[in-house]
Amino acid sequence: MKIRKLLLCAVAVGAMASVPLLNAQEQKKGRGMMTAEQRIEQIEQAVGTLTADQKAKIKDIYAKMAEKMQSIPQEERREKMGEIMQATRKEVRAVLTPEQQKKYDEMPQPGRGGSGGGGGGRKKNN
Repeated sequence: MKIRKLLLCAVAVGAMASVPLLNAQEQKKGRGMMTAEQRIEQIEQAVGTLTADQKAKIKDIYAKMAEKMQSIPQEERREKMGEIMQATRKEVRAVLTPEQQKKYDEMPQPGRGGSGGGGGGRKKNN
């Protein structure tokens, strides 16, 4: 009887210990590149509704970007990623109307730490 309880406790502890590991795996999966559809949705939230033509062009731009990223060896990918992302942003921007471009320019850029900073967080003395 004691062995059963001990075994049951060991199984319970093992199960509880595996939960954080599974969560960590799920978080890693979520950190991959966004799909073209997710990016288009994100752009629409920032700039407003996109036309079907704009969506198709932007989807093609992101498909080309993904191909470029996949063709680069893993060791070089990090250093070239910034260049590719910058070129992609320019291409996407060219598809947008001038009004949409202004809003797109205000979007936080990936890898730039959020909204672009706010003056260093210094408080003014009144």
